[in-house]
Amino acid sequence: MGILEKITKSIGLNKEINLEEYMNAVEMENVDVLHEAADFYVKPIALESENDVNIIMEELKAKNIILLNVSPMSKQPNKLRQIIDNIKMHITKINGDIARIDNDKILLTPSKVKIVKSKKK
Repeated sequence: MGILEKITKSIGLNKEINLEEYMNAVEMENVDVLHEAADFYVKPIALESENDVNIIMEELKAKNIILLNVSPMSKQPNKLRQIIDNIKMHITKINGDIARIDNDKILLTPSKVKIVKSKKK
């Protein structure tokens, strides 16, 4: 008896699992097998070059919230500042919001989603 069989029997599953079929299903693109489809997503994106700005803008147009990791660009502070200024202009145009979480993370929201920036007293 294999490990997979032992696990499935120990949790009360008697149905045989076709491992190859399961792995193919897991590897399907754009399919979240653990959850139902959502209207919008929170997506982590690493800012590695100016080209990533286009990806960010597309995600914001799709109403997704972006958790932006800027650490890959931290060695180029002038370039990073220029890119962030460009992103801020776009965020303002679409009526979204932007907030720094820490030195490496920035939260970006699409239109009509605002970030509460004051701490509760």
